Amino acid sequence: MAASLASRCVNLHYLRFRGVESADSLIHLKARNLIEVSGDYCKKITDATLSMIVARHEALESLQLGPDFCERITSDAIKAVAFCCPKLKKLRLSGIRDVTSEAIEALAKHCPQLSDLGFLDCLNIDEEALGKVVSVRYLSVAGTSNIKWSIASNNWDKLPKLTGLDVSRTDIGPTAVSRFLTSSQSLKVLCALNCHVLEEDESLISYNRFKGKVLLALFTNVFDGLASIFADNTKKPKDIFAYWRELMKTTKDKTINDFIHWIEWIISHTLLRTAECNPEGLDDFWLNEGAALLLNLMQSSQEDVQERSATGLATFVVVDDENASIDCGRAEAVMKDGGIRLLLELAKSWREGLQSEAAKAIANLSVNANIAKSVAEEGGIKILAGLAKSMNRLVAEEAAGGLWNLSVGEEHKNAIAQAGGVKALVDLIFRWPNGCDGVLERAAGALANLAADDKCSMEVAKAGGVHALVMLARNCKYEGVQEQAARALANLAAHGDSNNNNAAVGQEAGALEALVQLTKSPHEGVRQEAAGALWNLSFDDKNRESISVAGGVEALVALAQSCSNASTGLQERAAGALWGLSVSEANSVAIGREGGVPPLIALARSEAEDVHETAAGALWNLAFNPGNALRIVEEGGVPALVHLCSSSVSKMARFMAALALAYMFDGRMDEYALMIGTSSSESTSKNISLDGARNMALKHIEAFVLSFIDPHIFESPVVSSTPTMLAQVTERARIQEAGHLRCSGAEIGRFVTMLRNPDSTLKACAAFALLQFTIPGGRHAMHHVSLMQNGGESRFLRSAAASAKTPREAKIFTKILLRNLEHHQAESSI
Repeated sequence: MAASLASRCVNLHYLRFRGVESADSLIHLKARNLIEVSGDYCKKITDATLSMIVARHEALESLQLGPDFCERITSDAIKAVAFCCPKLKKLRLSGIRDVTSEAIEALAKHCPQLSDLGFLDCLNIDEEALGKVVSVRYLSVAGTSNIKWSIASNNWDKLPKLTGLDVSRTDIGPTAVSRFLTSSQSLKVLCALNCHVLEEDESLISYNRFKGKVLLALFTNVFDGLASIFADNTKKPKDIFAYWRELMKTTKDKTINDFIHWIEWIISHTLLRTAECNPEGLDDFWLNEGAALLLNLMQSSQEDVQERSATGLATFVVVDDENASIDCGRAEAVMKDGGIRLLLELAKSWREGLQSEAAKAIANLSVNANIAKSVAEEGGIKILAGLAKSMNRLVAEEAAGGLWNLSVGEEHKNAIAQAGGVKALVDLIFRWPNGCDGVLERAAGALANLAADDKCSMEVAKAGGVHALVMLARNCKYEGVQEQAARALANLAAHGDSNNNNAAVGQEAGALEALVQLTKSPHEGVRQEAAGALWNLSFDDKNRESISVAGGVEALVALAQSCSNASTGLQERAAGALWGLSVSEANSVAIGREGGVPPLIALARSEAEDVHETAAGALWNLAFNPGNALRIVEEGGVPALVHLCSSSVSKMARFMAALALAYMFDGRMDEYALMIGTSSSESTSKNISLDGARNMALKHIEAFVLSFIDPHIFESPVVSSTPTMLAQVTERARIQEAGHLRCSGAEIGRFVTMLRNPDSTLKACAAFALLQFTIPGGRHAMHHVSLMQNGGESRFLRSAAASAKTPREAKIFTKILLRNLEHHQAESSI
């Protein structure tokens, strides 16, 4: 491509490129009149490439490579620049290891017009040789190490034209600074921002003794210093950049324009580097000056200054990049000074570099909810959705990051969908399916947030999101992408009956197999999200069986066994996925056989409410099978469930623990134990163990049920059954979350059978459970009522409610249950 375009670019004057690939392409260029070359992200550019570029373009006046370190460029390339470019006026290079005297002297000898020289973030430079570049007006050695300041000040102060000197981020001390400011006749500005040795010495705090000279440092006011350069006291210091921009429009003095451009450039570069290092103790500077400086510099006429400032803005607000934490004070300072609108204007630029850096800043700032709201109000969602369609990967990646952060807010999700953001994000995955982990993680993360909304989840599916996300889960090896893809699939499958995305994910080829494999990932976040996805998917009957066929039972039992020291999030999802799978009797048996009981008991002992609640749900399902019930007893599960039943702050955990204990001691496990015990020498000890466990369980089941009944109800000899009293009991007894539980016909039948159990505690527990499952308004109440009506249970319930032998608690709950059935029957007949 570059070779074919080379012949069409012979009259090119200005060129800016990004990356070493672009630099390598420049060797084909034959633009003899090329004046300016500027390159970013040139870390891997070599001496050979740079030498060939300059050899073909002898008219070059400006060469700039950075801010990334040019680690593979040596002084040999600098000498080639000097020999090949006699008209050179500006040279700025970053991150060169050694800048030798021979290289600098070659520049002094062969480039007589060289006025702007920068060796930034270098390891070594020859101080004495720099004193021989007598043409230089602006010199920057910011960030350069190992400078011998006594030699430097003794040589550089004699440079006859030196107007500006940038020593920011170096170890310069007050002696050298004083020497420069007193001895140099031509020097106007010395920039020494973020120089720790200088800042530790208080002798220069009253720097205004250097008349006609300006020192820019953290202990000075940068705006005041800049305003004093032209000695115009009519302007407010913070308006100085706007004043300069107007001045450059009217003045024909190139020297003033060059001077202002240099100041903008060195400050933007130093602020970016300082933001990247984020040294301690600069909060006041960032809040009082730094943010305003960056925002002013973003309005520069220089594209690279605008980009550096936008990047600096994106960087200085971040406190913890890994956890997406930002400094709220700094972020608010940006918003207060009109930064959001300014960034959005930059994002609309035709220049892709500006688009990318502005989008990055918007993305980082949008972690703050107030700023996200401001971005949305200013039309930022539409702008970012448009940038997400860019064919430039860096632009699309940062735009996707912005949509990811904005989509955290519920109020922004539909706006993103309406702006075409969903389709743009899905298209990104298909556009760069391999080797572009950054853009894929951001796109999948944004889709995961959007999929949490019911309407948006349907938009994701409609746009081909299910296929795209499954493709990532199956093929991508980067853990960040895997985690977000699994989270997105989990959220797509989380909407139950409101749409068919759950079934759609399960039907996508390879989806369930990929998620089962991800539960074995070495990365905890991936395991957690994969288990969460399998949990949600297991609510669909077909998916539940398909997960089992794909090895899900074995994988999830292994996950539960290995997560005793993991995060509560992983523990909850591992237990939850087993809970979902264990709805099937076959899966329940398989979980018990694979060793799932001990880890679930361990998780039931967790102090974390979400963990022990899901573990209780899984154990409840497992206990339906008498073989599993016996395993729970043998593995010490009764004390764990009893503790939950009596002590958990979660009503649901207490409820399901009580139901698990009721299953275990309603007689079926005893029959099973007797059957297998006839050939076992341990049968006697097991029987004794069962008796002790039964007494403990029934005692706590009874206490649990009674905790939902006002004891004053039983004070009178005859218990009232008025509608008002029954309504009061229902209100007190109702466990709101229990309305989300869905029981099978076999489970409902077992509770009905339990009502006939001779034990009064089990009768009360069964009636209490059936009451919860049939309360009007419950998600599956009509389903449960239908099961009971089909089984013809109403007659028995009326008999039990009227029987004098029925315990008082069971009698009241049975009457409420009958009222529930009548309510649903009346509703269905309307």
